[in-house]
Amino acid sequence: MGVVRKTKSIELLLNEFKTQSTAISTIELIKRLNSKLNKTTIYRVLENLVDDGILHTFIGQDGIKWYAMCNNCTKSKHEDLHPHFECIECGEIDCLKTEVIIPEIKNRKILSSQILIQGKCEKCIN
Repeated sequence: MGVVRKTKSIELLLNEFKTQSTAISTIELIKRLNSKLNKTTIYRVLENLVDDGILHTFIGQDGIKWYAMCNNCTKSKHEDLHPHFECIECGEIDCLKTEVIIPEIKNRKILSSQILIQGKCEKCIN
C-alpha cells in the first residue's frame, strides 16, 4: 500500500505514537480509537505502517503485540535489533537505545530480534 496517501486512519494512528515516547499495545490502540476506527482498520493500518518502515512491532511478556515508532527504518531496510524494556510495575514498554550485539550465525542474515528486558522503570524504582 504505502503511506504516501495520508488517510484519516493513518493520521489518527500516527498521532497516537507522536504524543508519547513509549510503545503502544494493540489492545490500547483499539481502546483509544474504537469510536473513530473499527478494529479491522486498526490492524490493517498498523501492518501497513510496519511494512513501510514507520513502525516496528514486538511481542510483550504477556504475548500481546506492541508497536513503536522506527528510528532508522525504511521500507527497504527494516532492521529491529534493539532491546525493549518492560516495567513490571506500571507496564510501560519502551525501546532502549542500548546496543546489543547479536552474534552472527553462519548462513543466516538476522533482520530482527525479540529482546525484552523486564524490571522497574525510573518512575517506579523509587
